[in-house]
Amino acid sequence: MTTIGTTRLSDGLTVSRLGFGGMALSHVYGGIGSEEAERVLHEVIDLGVTFLDTADVYGEPRPGQQGPAGTNEELFGRVLRTRRDEVQLATKFGIVGAIGTGANKTTRGDREYVHQACDASLRRLGVDVIDLYYMHRRELDRPIEETVGAMAELVEAGKVRHLGLSEVTAEELRAAHAVHPIAAVQSEWSIWSRDVEAHVVPAARELGTGFVPYSPLGRGFLTGTLTPDAIAGSSRSGQPRFDEHFEANQAVVDVVREVADQLGATPAQVALAWLLAQGERFDLPVVPIPGTRRAERMEENAGCLDISLTQDQLSALDAVSDTVLGGRNLTFNGPEWISSGRE
Repeated sequence: MTTIGTTRLSDGLTVSRLGFGGMALSHVYGGIGSEEAERVLHEVIDLGVTFLDTADVYGEPRPGQQGPAGTNEELFGRVLRTRRDEVQLATKFGIVGAIGTGANKTTRGDREYVHQACDASLRRLGVDVIDLYYMHRRELDRPIEETVGAMAELVEAGKVRHLGLSEVTAEELRAAHAVHPIAAVQSEWSIWSRDVEAHVVPAARELGTGFVPYSPLGRGFLTGTLTPDAIAGSSRSGQPRFDEHFEANQAVVDVVREVADQLGATPAQVALAWLLAQGERFDLPVVPIPGTRRAERMEENAGCLDISLTQDQLSALDAVSDTVLGGRNLTFNGPEWISSGRE
């Protein structure tokens, strides 16, 4: 079994070399039962994947509930009762609404809400402090400095150890970092989603900010196991990459699979190894957070740490991004929902 090991994401924040994205355990991709989800989390930690990522908005809202669902954090909290000291815990605030419902999402970044959201997350997680607290999405009409200033107060109060930002532009990252050091940026980054490389990744390197790619396996597409039926029952439905361009984009998977066959690896391992290689190229700490509903998939993913891609293989994988049809993350609030839409 692969030894996961640790890496320094930023000053004072050391995490496992591979993280785990908890959203997959909730209803967005189908979800699983509560007891099974807890078992998966325990098994993931047992593997040595101890950098755990959740958010207050993950999970299915209860009938009549207002605000973020919080049920994914509650799930994490049940596991953390006995394993808090083993993990590096990340969660997020800022999206007001339910992920995966198809409804438009609003955002809040005012001081009152920042403090309110943090206290609610601490309560649901059953912890005294959050290791890494992200602004999930910024409130576009509010200066990011105001939101990060409020987040910095949480650090001063001992409720949060490090601050992070999700889907910010390079300019926004620099403005935030001037208020308080930003330990990590979390944005989509993978073989078929590389827009962050133009501006955000170089800015993170410049500032000493680590990078945490979400959807590193292209929401499952890059594994080669995704089917139209699976797409139809999830939040991927309605996104051109997965719907009308599903067959054409199989060419991307073909290249990943070809490299995997050369290495005796799986497509998922190759996709993750490519991201780790990008970290070396950019001289930047990169810790992907793939999600899964099966612990054995996480064990498979960990095999990426044993893979070394040749220059020819890297070049072949690099080229596929130019062939992808359909933009990313188009089912939410329009292009401004992601960093490239505001650059």
